[in-house]
Amino acid sequence: MTIWGIIIILIVIIAAWLIAVYNSLIKSRNRVEEAWSDIDVQLKRRYDLIPNLIETVKGYASHEKETFQKVTEARSQAMGAETIEEKTQAENMLSETLKSLFAVAENYPDLKASQNFLKLQDELTDTENKIQAARRFYNGNVRDFNTKIQIFPNNLIAGMLGFKKYDFFEVETEQEKEVPKVKF
Repeated sequence: MTIWGIIIILIVIIAAWLIAVYNSLIKSRNRVEEAWSDIDVQLKRRYDLIPNLIETVKGYASHEKETFQKVTEARSQAMGAETIEEKTQAENMLSETLKSLFAVAENYPDLKASQNFLKLQDELTDTENKIQAARRFYNGNVRDFNTKIQIFPNNLIAGMLGFKKYDFFEVETEQEKEVPKVKF
């Protein structure tokens, strides 16, 4: 009876531990997915602001069609990106094209004084700040999840149950890491 009792107790302890590890991994994965959703919300807000910004700048700088085309294409590419890697590359490209749009605006004093442009610029700046905060939140959750599935003995269970490492959402090149210098 005692050997069977010990075996049953060990089986119960191991089962409880497996359930606890599994539930912990699920909670962490859900946090990562929630954090990614936060990024998507802010990116959608940025996508919605860009056409208004382009139209405002077009009214003052109609001959800058190439710049408008690049911003529009970058926005479309970013909206269509599927994976985190594609999204990262597309968002970095969109940020670069937005810098060129603001550089065009710098040459038009009337545009810089336009209340509509200033309001859109403030909203875009606020959105960019929120995107950065959402990226940090996402990357923190990814770090925690990846650590959790890589440490022993969790890595054994995570591997058996198919938990995969998430990629960070980060800026890729040194040029993209530079702070944009926009003067109005």
